[in-house]
Amino acid sequence: MEEAFMQRTVTCGELRGCDDGKTVILNGWVDRNRNHGAIHFINLRDRYGKTQIVVDDDSSKELEEIASQLRNEYCIAVKGKVRKRPDEMVNKDMSTGEVEVKAEKIDILSKCQVLPFQIEDETNAKEDLRLKYRFLDLRSKGMQDRIRLRHEVIKAIREYFYKTDFYEIETPTLVKSTPEGARDFLVPSRIYPGKFFALPQSPQLYKQILMVSGFDKYFQIARCYRDEDPRGDRQLEFTQLDVEMSYVKRDDVLALMEDLFGYVFKNVVNVELPKAFRRITYNDAMEKYGTDKPDLRFDLEIKDGTELANASSFPLFKSAVSGNGTVRYIVAPKNEKKDFTRKYLAELEESAKVYGADALYFIKVENGTISGGISKFFQGLDKKVIEKTGAKDGDVILFVANNNWKKCLTSLGAVRNKLGSDLDLIKEGYAFCWIIDFPLFEYNEDEGHWEAAHHMFSMPQAEYIDTLEEDPGKVKGDLYDLVLNGYELASGSIRIHDVELQKRVFRICNFSDEEAEKRFGFLLDCFRYGAPPHGGIAPGIDRLCMILANMNSIREVIAFPKNTAAMSPMDDSPSFVEEKQLDELSLEIRHNDEN
Repeated sequence: MEEAFMQRTVTCGELRGCDDGKTVILNGWVDRNRNHGAIHFINLRDRYGKTQIVVDDDSSKELEEIASQLRNEYCIAVKGKVRKRPDEMVNKDMSTGEVEVKAEKIDILSKCQVLPFQIEDETNAKEDLRLKYRFLDLRSKGMQDRIRLRHEVIKAIREYFYKTDFYEIETPTLVKSTPEGARDFLVPSRIYPGKFFALPQSPQLYKQILMVSGFDKYFQIARCYRDEDPRGDRQLEFTQLDVEMSYVKRDDVLALMEDLFGYVFKNVVNVELPKAFRRITYNDAMEKYGTDKPDLRFDLEIKDGTELANASSFPLFKSAVSGNGTVRYIVAPKNEKKDFTRKYLAELEESAKVYGADALYFIKVENGTISGGISKFFQGLDKKVIEKTGAKDGDVILFVANNNWKKCLTSLGAVRNKLGSDLDLIKEGYAFCWIIDFPLFEYNEDEGHWEAAHHMFSMPQAEYIDTLEEDPGKVKGDLYDLVLNGYELASGSIRIHDVELQKRVFRICNFSDEEAEKRFGFLLDCFRYGAPPHGGIAPGIDRLCMILANMNSIREVIAFPKNTAAMSPMDDSPSFVEEKQLDELSLEIRHNDEN
């Protein structure tokens, strides 16, 4: 009995000159159909590539009629004979460009309606339209390449850990709701009405428990969930590489990651990375770059403006440095592509104000003198200002003054990033660095108490352990972030493994012993049974693939992402459910009063 369709014997990216004369069957989508009278040239596409199919003028009338019916994205099967193209007709843009297939039979497997957008290498269709018809968008070469890249990254990661004696262990996705910094996604229990599971924000507690259980080298490609507002490099559900090890110190974890990323980059994009990455303390990163995730592909640095502020007659500067405030500046270099007009300076100021700056002040350097902006407050100090800042003719010195050290620096950090992009200062390549010596705690002004800067399970650095409670703001944690091209790629720490120390940290973070036992009792119980010293890290797979693909959004490297409104236009989720389902879960929907 004949099969329902002609099943492919080769893919659309497989044929070469050495296949001349072979009879083959191909399956795929019509990428293009050029009708030259009695001759048709059909580009047939699958995920492996494209092959040109030719319906010659000596073909049967039936075959010519079928060829005339074909439209873009029809799914077809083609049987025919491979033939080499003449040298002058070879298509060097196609991997199969030295051959074509003379069609003998074409079957239409399924037709395609009018397309909502053209499937091209990179479409300019609006993102929500692409996400609504994601099954079409995923056929584009750009998306096919990026999903393949993601596959290769994960494959290389697994290869590396299998070779280094790690176990891949899955942890639960229905877990206890615990405070970890973002809102949990809650899952109601039908069996236990009124009780809820949570989806994991990370496998943090479970991987620590695995260390107590004796699995000293663990990794997992973990799905994680956080109920927070999406943005370009974050969404509700994401994927991370989760790693934990016993009997390690910080340098062991950092060395492992440097070796891992060296392996991944060499095998996926054929790039040799340095054996060790630059290390920058949190304070230095903030002082020089205004962020704890600096883009080191350009050299623009923030400088201390205290000396200039004291020399000036500007009351606001003097008041900032005489009190608890600070003045910082950055020198924007002269650039052929961008004039420092009032309009552009206003754009820079707006980027600073987003992060808390009251204003962005400027001085221009022209012909060896200073002018414009606040230069009148530096009268007679032209030489001092130019020498101190190193500014050259055409440069602009940009200042921020603020009573809050962090706001001042993060504001200028935003200006630095905008200048890097707008002035084309960013070099190609991959600039890794480690950020170390983070504060362990930060003060929540709104709620009036200390909380963990990263999470509550991170070990304080040894010198602070005895005096934790005296001044939590000064305590540095055994924390580390891996930064790549201005993105936080991974975050990790050496963990607390002592019950009493963990309880002290909980208390500082406003958790009583009773509340801590209620929320984290299962973890504390583990620590009472011989917990080893341990530490780990969790690189983001989505962000890594986004950077490698040279994209600005992780949605470009996820097969079925949510949009910026945290919805899926393709399957219309989230959606309402039937009353019967709610009844089974003992749930009732309470609607807000629109009045």
